[in-house]
Amino acid sequence: MVHPTGITLANNDRPLWDVFCHVVDNLGDIGVCWRLAANLAARGQQVRLWIDQPEPLRWMAPGALEGTHPWIEVIPWTTPLPPGFCETLAPAQVWVETFGCHPPEEAQAALAAQLAVGAAPPVWINLEYLSAESYVERSHGLPSPVMSGALKGLGKWFFFPGFTAATGGLLREPDLEARRGSFSAAAWRARMQIPLDALAVSLFCYEPQALERALLQSAHRHPPVHWLITPGRAAAAVQTLCMQDASAAWASGEHMHHLPLQDQAGFDELLWACDLNFVRGEDSLVRALWAGKPFVWQLYPQEDGAHLNKLRAFLDWLQAPDDLRQFHFVWNGAAPAERLLWPDATRLAEWQATVESARARLLGLPSLPEQLLRFVEQAAMHKS
Repeated sequence: MVHPTGITLANNDRPLWDVFCHVVDNLGDIGVCWRLAANLAARGQQVRLWIDQPEPLRWMAPGALEGTHPWIEVIPWTTPLPPGFCETLAPAQVWVETFGCHPPEEAQAALAAQLAVGAAPPVWINLEYLSAESYVERSHGLPSPVMSGALKGLGKWFFFPGFTAATGGLLREPDLEARRGSFSAAAWRARMQIPLDALAVSLFCYEPQALERALLQSAHRHPPVHWLITPGRAAAAVQTLCMQDASAAWASGEHMHHLPLQDQAGFDELLWACDLNFVRGEDSLVRALWAGKPFVWQLYPQEDGAHLNKLRAFLDWLQAPDDLRQFHFVWNGAAPAERLLWPDATRLAEWQATVESARARLLGLPSLPEQLLRFVEQAAMHKS
């Protein structure tokens, strides 16, 4: 079995990173991991990105699987891996396991064999989920010994993304502000045939119970509301409601725009062009913050309600006004759908100011890739 691993990474001037990504669902994990790999490559590193479901990269990052992105190699992470595959790879200086996944057993065994003949161990990072909860600051940067397996006795480091100076920061590209500054929302809307005086609303969600009420309340508004609906679960949720009541006022095709799949740059532009963004998961929350537009965040629901603690902590950090907090609670199923109140112009202006203030605070902090690079350098110096 041969892996289509694209380019061969062999540049001693660029430190080599192995980033391991196990796709759980909804593709937020692969979105974060690709942005991280691209960001590291832009900052002088070379990356092998191990992914067990790489196909979404065909539309998310065209050319990724063919190896056309400089200094990034995508490795399909099969179970098992081809015999002897890991032994053919140059050892990496850094391992990053993302969202609680563990590097493949074959890679761990190959590393153990290399260590047995004197190779230096990589700096091993456990990149965790994003949260504003208080435990993040307490846990960020703590060591985590490996207690079992072929690499028993080695150490990892917890690295927590976050929103404060005491955390690992957020993903942000070096050219993000330049791209955003040169973007023309008017030209984008013209291509999409959305009037400049309309209220453009992007919809990237799961299946919120309050969706129908939001659609109903947004109908017959002035200026008119145009919904830009992303494919997948958001489009399916809208379609289900439309099938239940095709005569609903909001179901007019004139104001409902079903979008094709967007690559990551295209998704950023969608958020920049809209007046209100509904986002979900981790990656799109960060992109909504960098967009600087009013947004509503839907978290992946957990049976024990832990996502609501995460939501409260984030809204506290955001310094969200009461009406924005209430909208979030309704949208995330923590309050009845009947309590949803569509924002008028005054409320949207307040939400805009809230997001702009949060964005300014974040821009004053180093990004996650910057902090990772600094952390790895310090950890490597400590080992030597």
